[in-house]
Amino acid sequence: MVVRAHSSAAGALALLSEPDIVFKQHALKALNQLVPQFWAEISEHIALIESLYEFEELPKEVRDIAALLASKVYYYLGEYDEALSFALGAGNAFQAEARTYDAKEYVETVVYTFTCARDEASSGSKIEARLQFIIEAIFQRCIDEGEYKQAIGIALESRRLDIITQIYNLTGDVSLLCYAMEIVLDTSFSLSYRDQILNFLSPQFPLPSQTNSTHMLALVRLHVTLNNPSMTVSLLSSLVPKEKLIAYQFAFDLVEGGARDFLEGVRKELPQGKDETKEIFEKLRSILGGEETVKLYLEFLKRNNKVDMLILKHSKDALEPRSSIYHSALTLQNAFMHAGTTSDAFLRDNLEWLGMATNWAKFSTTAALGVIHKGYFQQGMNILSPYLPQTSTESQIQGAVYSEGGALYALGMINAYGGGQTVDYLRETLRNSQNDIVQHGAALGLGIAGMGSRNTDAYDDLKETLFSDSAVAGEAAGYAMGLIMLGSASQARADEMITYARETQHEKIIRGVAMGLSFVFYGRQEEADDTIRLLLAEKDPILRYGGVYTLALAYAGTSNNDAVRRMLHIAVSDTSDDVRRAAVISLAFLLFKSPGQVPRIVQLLSESYNPHVRCGATLALGIACAGTGMQDAVQILEPMTKDGVDFVRQGAFVALGMILVQQSESSSPSMASTRALYAKVTSDKHEDPMARLGAALGQGLIDAGGRNVTISLQSRAGTRNTSAIVGMALFCQFWYWYPLAHCACLAFEPTAMIGLNEDLKVPKFEFVSNARPSLFAYPAPATPPKKETAAKMVTAVLSTTAKVKAREKKKAAADHESMDTDEKAEVRKDVDVEMKTEEAPPSRRKTEPTSEKLANFSRVTPVQLGYVSFPSDGRYRPVRPVTSNVLHPKAAKGALSQTTKKGLASERYAGGGGILILVDERPDEEAEFIELQPPAPPADAPSASAVPNGNANVADRPLHIAVDTNSPEADPPESFEYPFDS
Repeated sequence: MVVRAHSSAAGALALLSEPDIVFKQHALKALNQLVPQFWAEISEHIALIESLYEFEELPKEVRDIAALLASKVYYYLGEYDEALSFALGAGNAFQAEARTYDAKEYVETVVYTFTCARDEASSGSKIEARLQFIIEAIFQRCIDEGEYKQAIGIALESRRLDIITQIYNLTGDVSLLCYAMEIVLDTSFSLSYRDQILNFLSPQFPLPSQTNSTHMLALVRLHVTLNNPSMTVSLLSSLVPKEKLIAYQFAFDLVEGGARDFLEGVRKELPQGKDETKEIFEKLRSILGGEETVKLYLEFLKRNNKVDMLILKHSKDALEPRSSIYHSALTLQNAFMHAGTTSDAFLRDNLEWLGMATNWAKFSTTAALGVIHKGYFQQGMNILSPYLPQTSTESQIQGAVYSEGGALYALGMINAYGGGQTVDYLRETLRNSQNDIVQHGAALGLGIAGMGSRNTDAYDDLKETLFSDSAVAGEAAGYAMGLIMLGSASQARADEMITYARETQHEKIIRGVAMGLSFVFYGRQEEADDTIRLLLAEKDPILRYGGVYTLALAYAGTSNNDAVRRMLHIAVSDTSDDVRRAAVISLAFLLFKSPGQVPRIVQLLSESYNPHVRCGATLALGIACAGTGMQDAVQILEPMTKDGVDFVRQGAFVALGMILVQQSESSSPSMASTRALYAKVTSDKHEDPMARLGAALGQGLIDAGGRNVTISLQSRAGTRNTSAIVGMALFCQFWYWYPLAHCACLAFEPTAMIGLNEDLKVPKFEFVSNARPSLFAYPAPATPPKKETAAKMVTAVLSTTAKVKAREKKKAAADHESMDTDEKAEVRKDVDVEMKTEEAPPSRRKTEPTSEKLANFSRVTPVQLGYVSFPSDGRYRPVRPVTSNVLHPKAAKGALSQTTKKGLASERYAGGGGILILVDERPDEEAEFIELQPPAPPADAPSASAVPNGNANVADRPLHIAVDTNSPEADPPESFEYPFDS
């Protein structure tokens, strides 16, 4: 018998008015089945249904059915609070219908209500049993249907951590634990609850081993976030000696994202070890010091330097050196392009240009040496010794204080990864100097070298400089005080900084202190809320400016909805253009882990009538989407390069350089046009100076670090890259102070693949990149402009003359043909004429290979990591996966642009690249190693002896890496003095 389809619920609704309880019960049951189809019609009688639920004379079974019906109607109406309220009153009737309630908003309402009930329960009250039943029903449904990730998300929101354990015991899937950890770290949970969850998850993870290391980077991220040296030492000790290679790899990965005080704490707590383990623990201490990592990356940048000197020459010829802004532009471009390469060839070849620097341009030019030699801490003092201030007397040379201050600033950048004795030297110089320019450089250098050290003595020295009320020295001291106390959230120090900022009359000091406050509360989330509210309520726009950056850095990388909402509100409502611009830029610091969202959010802001908001939108896109090549961002920026306001065009040029760093013409269709645009704007003498400065900066960023670095605010393990975030925040202050643009080098991340064996030596081996070589190739070198030659003028010929010559030529040809007619006819009779057809020449187009082999110490870009594999028959394999984002080789043919458009940025370092410890599959065979001894200087090479560091191509030279502490160091570069005053 066929069931007749219902066309209306009117019949059942009519039965609700019948006095007989049996009819009412029958009607309620029928309507419960009809709700999905006729909920709109039933909703008109919701008052009657509610009255039946509240009518106490009816049996409980009937009232439960009425409550369930009302709950369903409200559910379909979108009134989830009311739906939950009646569901709680439905009792047993709800159990059979629980699967109907699967809307995301309804589940959120249940979880929120349950969480509030748990909070009340902590104060003594009990959670209602019906609510407990509903949440349990949701968990059970998710587990039964295999929706484990959804169950984990609900468990974290409702603080039911036991569900996570239950799911892991059921599945044994470590990736689910990694998923839970990522949710906690990438969303806006409170710090206390975050630490509670991470401490709960830590013992759940199995120990990594050579056969099971897929979760290794998740463990690194967990330990770096918890910042608990004792827990990390316990893990490392459990890996020694059986899994010593895993321990070495874990230590290298910790260095990539760990804070300085955390790494130092792990080093100090590591045991000395016994006979078998003593050497292993010594190597772990050496790795955790960070110097080995810096040395290896420094050697990689020197070895693979691919700077195109012709681009710098073009900029030098186009930019007038006697203009301070153009001199600074070229200085910054050269510093970025040679960052970390130790190659100062351009400076040595252009000493006359260097001599034209005056005053603060001289300060910036000397500071550029710190960017070029960043990480070369062994010889930092020797390189800068000609410019550093003398200990006893003030320099009598006119303008020398600018080069002295710049040298101190450079010394801090060279030692940005570990101050050591440099911090003591900078403190002493800061105390002894009476010149505010030297104090300015010393304070900036001290802040960068001692970043995050929380050294109270250094802080007190800087505070004394601040209280001297010198605008120049006080501004740098404000920045440096925040850098020293980075992430400390010290309320006492914050209060004294705010008090002084309110008392001083110097805007430069107020700005330095305001930014310093943002560094103090870096990563502290809700702990910074009181200070943020205080600063944003200030009348002084500079302090509100600091409040915006405090909000951005406190919630950096969390994508916190409330923080984003506040930033957008400030961006359109504040009375100060500077504050509005800062609010838009700060969106990048909040959302850099989700770069795909940023173009959509700033799309309308990029079309604002206010040029400062438009400028902020450009830098927000550049910082958040840096290194991704994301076409959505590029499409917004390209029209802004033609904006009518010069500083908006400047921001667009800088942002394009950040986004397109390490992109090729094959992977990004905008690469060639952007490079051509940079050359055109830089050479256009009619262009505004601000725009030409932006084009020079963009050109430096797009080729940064010899084309071997990317810009990333995330470490390879997925943690926040503290030095990069701080560096970018300081870089954004170049709007007020050009020398601070040098701090962008703190965000440069070498994209190297460096393999080490168990002795931390560098073996020779090859791996495969399963993609077309052109996708990740270095850009082709620039070609010099062709010389224009004057074309010869064509002689004018009269028409009558041309006609006469044509008749004569035709007549001569006819006479010649008649003379040869007979002879040609005979030939045609005796010989067959062979018909020849033109054959198209064979195609010589060479098909590009679909893969390529790369050697140790090769450049591997972040997206390229997904295409890297180690041969199955190779001698070496890494102890952990190269990356968790493995892409199919076929995808390399055309999907790369789609990949970059969607953005792999949030996961581009999740498991990849960098320094890899290798397992030797054939230990009995003799291994080949890359030469680690420093090369002898060439005998007959005067240019090389004059410029020992000025080599732009060292691929044919052996490596000279000081991995072993007993191996000799390379000779320091020969010092030279800039002829500033010649």
